[in-house]
Amino acid sequence: MTDPILTQRDGAILTVTLNLPEKRNPVSDNGLIDLLFETMQAADADIGVRCVILTGAGSAFSAGGDLKAMKDGTGLRATLPAQTRRNYREGIQRLPLMFHALEVPVIAAINGPAIGAGLDLACMCDVRVAADTAVFAESFVKLGIVPGDGGAWLLPRVIGFARATELTLTGETFDAAYALEIGLVSRVVPAGDLLATARTIADKIAANPPHAVRMTRRLLREAQTATLAATLELSAAMQSLAHATRDNDEAIDAFIERRAPDFTGE
Repeated sequence: MTDPILTQRDGAILTVTLNLPEKRNPVSDNGLIDLLFETMQAADADIGVRCVILTGAGSAFSAGGDLKAMKDGTGLRATLPAQTRRNYREGIQRLPLMFHALEVPVIAAINGPAIGAGLDLACMCDVRVAADTAVFAESFVKLGIVPGDGGAWLLPRVIGFARATELTLTGETFDAAYALEIGLVSRVVPAGDLLATARTIADKIAANPPHAVRMTRRLLREAQTATLAATLELSAAMQSLAHATRDNDEAIDAFIERRAPDFTGE
């Protein structure tokens, strides 16, 4: 049986690959959701993992939901509406809550189509890099449904309300160049350079003090919905923790001594 999630650890970087290429990596698959949930939580619990790269096997990053399962009633849609609600809450809706709560940074290396829930999965990540062959769509409306996985919350926070509204209500497909133009991704590179580019970014993140990186990531997430006053209060609390680390002293000493720092996560 194919493992729906593959992992590869290289130093401080963990690469996580969605591995149902014959189905184009549907994030409505409960087996994939469960393993992705467990894998990301384990990475978050390990301070030695300083960055995660998330990508897809085969031609797609994730084509969203499994339409065949939706059609035959084995997917999220059940005969009883109340059960459909439970399927969403206990299935795919676990992912945006989990990603939001993470402290380890996650880079989406979008190797191919990111459609529907696949686009929303990319939006759950902190940094998005796309192959020049990637395509995107917030296409739920084309199927007569709504973004049931949190896309109405996620996409506007990445690209702004006006563009998110247009793309969500039209459901239109767009290419990587437009994704870069609207700020959905930070870089577009040739497909063959995608993972190397994501790794370069990951290495730059991993070179920084891990506690400071994780608290900064947490601060950025909380600031999405907090007031300025609440964000400042949280910043002060986290700063007191950051100042107490050995890595803070090491950063200052290395700067003064004009040498490369040696950050240990202490």
